[in-house]
Amino acid sequence: MTAEAGPATVTRAEYCVVACAEVWRGAGEVLASPMGTVPALGARLAKLAFSPGLLLTDGEALLVGDASGTGNGAPVTEGWLPYRRHLALVATGRRHVMMGASQIDRYGNQNISCIGDWARPSRQLLGVRGAPVNTLNHPTSYWVPRHSPRTFVARVDMVCGVGYDRAAAAGPSATRYHDVREVVSNLGVFDFDTPDRTMRIRSLHPGVRPADVREATGFALRLPDGDVPDGDVPDDRIPETRAPDAAELRLIREVLDPGGLRDREVPPCGP
Repeated sequence: MTAEAGPATVTRAEYCVVACAEVWRGAGEVLASPMGTVPALGARLAKLAFSPGLLLTDGEALLVGDASGTGNGAPVTEGWLPYRRHLALVATGRRHVMMGASQIDRYGNQNISCIGDWARPSRQLLGVRGAPVNTLNHPTSYWVPRHSPRTFVARVDMVCGVGYDRAAAAGPSATRYHDVREVVSNLGVFDFDTPDRTMRIRSLHPGVRPADVREATGFALRLPDGDVPDGDVPDDRIPETRAPDAAELRLIREVLDPGGLRDREVPPCGP
């Protein structure tokens, strides 16, 4: 789906880039760790547009001061970030990661390890990796490029990233720094700003109907006002994800991603 933004049309992928960038608005001098093409573009857009203090890496051992995208020459080295220092940032909360999720549930529990019973899984995935430490030590958000009932599930098969219910059950040591912020998908933006810390719709991308999200989600999502709908929801009850302004659109297209890699992760939709 496309929408008008001045003289240019904004693609679904560009809405997703802006939604990911907003995750780091006002973050200050913390390390952004985006996983995926669209989140990486979002982090760089945030640094250029409204969060200049954001720290970016080359994905290996350097902090980079140049927020330009892939294929625009060698990055400008800003500092040295060996593995031990990276871990120190993680453990002390000076990082906001945007991870992927093979499964995620209404409380924000995330699974990237296996599908099916842990003893005899039907699919072996990445493994738990650093997801528990991420979710218990610093802000964590998620990026899901294909919103479907296979990903947004009633109960994850294995908990890797810790959700709000699990953290609460574990007690103060788990909740002290637990902060699952947002989930951005190709359909919309979701958060956990509800009394029971279950997922709600914050906004939907233009062209996405509430019914589309309901059909693609394996549990009931709360609305922005906190209600749980028991039927069809009028489109005007849910805000649209904000469009990039002209300056942001130019940055995305001409500086960050002139090759259009974003459209490979979120293909253009029909009208």
